[in-house]
Amino acid sequence: MVTKSLKTKVKKILTARVWLICFIVVAILMSSVIYKMSLGRVYPITANKQFVSINTGETYGGLIDKLAEQNKINFPFVLKLYRKLFIQSQLKAGVYEIHQGMTVKQVFDLMSDADNAQMNKIMVIDGTTSKQLIERLRKDPNVVKTVVNLPEAEMMKALAIPYQNLEGLLAPDTYFFMKGETDKKIILHLYHRQMDTLDHEWQNRAKGLPYKNKYEALIMASIVKRETSLDRELTQVSGVFARRLELGMRLQTDPTVIYGMGERYNGKITKQDLRTPTAYNTYTIAGLPPTPIALPDAKSINAVMHPDDSKNVYFVATGNGGHKFSENLTDHNQAVQDYLSVLRSKKDGATP
Repeated sequence: MVTKSLKTKVKKILTARVWLICFIVVAILMSSVIYKMSLGRVYPITANKQFVSINTGETYGGLIDKLAEQNKINFPFVLKLYRKLFIQSQLKAGVYEIHQGMTVKQVFDLMSDADNAQMNKIMVIDGTTSKQLIERLRKDPNVVKTVVNLPEAEMMKALAIPYQNLEGLLAPDTYFFMKGETDKKIILHLYHRQMDTLDHEWQNRAKGLPYKNKYEALIMASIVKRETSLDRELTQVSGVFARRLELGMRLQTDPTVIYGMGERYNGKITKQDLRTPTAYNTYTIAGLPPTPIALPDAKSINAVMHPDDSKNVYFVATGNGGHKFSENLTDHNQAVQDYLSVLRSKKDGATP
C-alpha cells in the first residue's frame, strides 16, 4: 500500500517535471522570438537589391552597433555572440549585393568572405596626391594592372592624357568598380570626371582672373585645397593668391615647398627648405609651380574660379582652427604674433 509520504514525493516530482517542461517550452519560444527579431530578421532594404559598402578596418562589433543605432537590427548582443561563436574571420572590406528577403544572419555570413564582394570600393581623398592613388591601385588585388607599373612618361602615353603627369587631374570621390577592372579604365574615369568639372567651372568663371588657361586654374585649386580644410575659407584663400599674382608678389605657400621636397620631407620644413630652390618652391619662384600639387575637389576648383572680392593679400593660421586674413603687412605681422602667442599658451598649458 502506497504511503502518504510516497504520494507526496511523487506529486512533487511530477510538479517539478511539469515546471521544467514549461520552462523549456518558454525558453524555446523566447529563443525563437529573439532569433526571429535578431539573426532571423529580414535585413531592411528599399529595393529588390541594394549594395552595402564595408570599409577597410571596419569590424563586426562596430557594424552591429551602427545597425542597432539605425534600428535595422534588434538584440545586438545576440549578433555579437553569434559572430564570436560561428564567424571566426574578420569583416571583409568590399561592396556586397544584398537581395530583398535576406536575413541578418545571411548578410553577416556573406560579409565574412571577401570573395562575395560584388564591387571594389576605391576612395580618392581630396588633397592627397596622384602618386598616393597610383600606389593604392598597385596594391589593390581587385584591380588588373596594365599601366600603373609603367614609367610615368609611358603611363601618360598609354592613357593618352596630354599632360606632364596625373597630379590634379583625377577627381576625388568614392567610386565603385567591378572586381577585375583595369587600372587604365579606373584612371580614365577619374580623369574625365575631373575634366568635366574643370571645363564647366572654367566656362563659368569670373572675369579678370590671372590664369592663362584652365590648367593654371587647376594648379591654383590644388594649392588652395592644401592650404585650408575649411570650405568657408576657400574663396578667401583663392582671393589672396589671385591678388598676389596680379600684384607680381610671390605666392610663398608652404604646401608647394613640401611637394617640391618629395621624399626629403619628414613632417617639418625649415628656413633652409624655404630658401632651397625647386620647381615648386613658391618662395623662390615667381608665379605658379609647373603642375598641381594635389588632387583638388570641385569646391576648390569653384573657389578659384570665383575668388572673394576683398583686398586681403596675407593670411596666417590662428592656432585655434582657421586663418586670419589681412590687407597689409602690418596687420599680418600682428596676426603672426597672435598666432605665436597662442602656440606658446598651448605649450605652457600642456606643461605639468
